[in-house]
Amino acid sequence: MVDTADSLPDFQTELDTSGLYCPEPIMLMHNKVRDMQRGEILKVVATDPATARDVPKFCSFLGHELLAKQESDEQYLYFIRLG
Repeated sequence: MVDTADSLPDFQTELDTSGLYCPEPIMLMHNKVRDMQRGEILKVVATDPATARDVPKFCSFLGHELLAKQESDEQYLYFIRLG
């Protein structure tokens, strides 16, 4: 997994959950991945610090790969390859 801006992966779909708090970001992620294909990459933008815990668990539980994450100025970016 990559934690630097220099090598963030390309993505097919973006989901902005800024301003939402647990459990809303994860619920929206569940809905978004239903519309995507295996192998596609989802970029998630979040402001809820709980996503630092919830997104890796989401990926692990559902068989997705967390390719990269980045935190800056109270914003969190996640890049997830669908499994």
